[in-house]
Amino acid sequence: MSEQSNTGTVVGEPFAADSRPSTAFLEVRDLKVHFPTDDGLVKSVDGLNFSLEKGRTLGIVGESGSGKSVTSLGIMGLHTVGQYSKRRAQVSGEIWLDGEELLSSPTDKVRRLRGREMAMIFQDPLSALHPYYTIGKQIVEAYRVHHNVDKKVARKRAIEMLDRVGIPQPDKRVDSYPHEFSGGMRQRAMIAMALVNNPELLIADEPTTALDVTVQAQILDLIRDLQKEFGSAVIMITHDLGVVAEMADELLVMYGGRCVERGTAEQVFTTPQHPYTWGLLGSMPRIDRDQGERLTPVKGSPPSLINLPSGCAFNPRCPYADVPKDNVTRTERPELREVGSGHFSACHMSGEERERIWNEEIAPKL
Repeated sequence: MSEQSNTGTVVGEPFAADSRPSTAFLEVRDLKVHFPTDDGLVKSVDGLNFSLEKGRTLGIVGESGSGKSVTSLGIMGLHTVGQYSKRRAQVSGEIWLDGEELLSSPTDKVRRLRGREMAMIFQDPLSALHPYYTIGKQIVEAYRVHHNVDKKVARKRAIEMLDRVGIPQPDKRVDSYPHEFSGGMRQRAMIAMALVNNPELLIADEPTTALDVTVQAQILDLIRDLQKEFGSAVIMITHDLGVVAEMADELLVMYGGRCVERGTAEQVFTTPQHPYTWGLLGSMPRIDRDQGERLTPVKGSPPSLINLPSGCAFNPRCPYADVPKDNVTRTERPELREVGSGHFSACHMSGEERERIWNEEIAPKL
């Protein structure tokens, strides 16, 4: 639905939900993932829109509880897996992958796509990998599900993938168990399993969490090199802005289950348009800062997804909540408005006021 922006330009949401097939490789339209609980309805994702082309990387950032991982599981169709998940998660909207709508597709069809067309690197490989089976056996199973080959051919493929992701002596380590691998090697094994079927969409959920800095750099280089080799679309989910600054072509900033800012990485890092994004940038360590300087945290805590604040969800934590806004009340929720070419922000402040605050108060401190 189109509406008047604060700058006087009539704009609309970037991807309004409709029934037409998508021309983008991946397009998410008005995605909602809600979980009924005894305390109320948890709106983990509440109307998310974005698209992604092959060969491009989208970074999704935000604090814990903002809806990043729930979004990734929704794309993979994992909220509706199993007998009980269907009753827990309420998933609506549209997810188009290469011209096919996933949410309305039969479960069996989505299962066939999962692993072959789209794959995921999970946050904790020690939990994601089965402790009772060797690394090789798990990769072999992931390959044979989608290819009619014998175990010998699949094992050769598993060794090839372990070698490609940098596992030393892959012909021997293929028979190792997950607990025999270090954290970095387990993450590499997870990447090998995710890429064994050459998926066109790769979702990496916090792929460098709990890894030391050197291993983090190696994992990111590996994902980047494999993306170039396979031409995959990549979604990088993280709370680490340093990771997405290095990897992402586009950024989506989430808060309270919704997108509050979206644009190219250059736009979001050089001319951010939302106070929450300003807060994230201010709390990011930088090597060009004086070592004695303290980081500036975003004050307060993330909101309850059961009882979100009325109006802007960031309002209770926003240092500019009292800035006068023309014809807007605190109970009115800001919608995404285009503030530049392909750059969207959900903030009631006018573009002129945001530019003034950024130039005079925020940018000089970063």
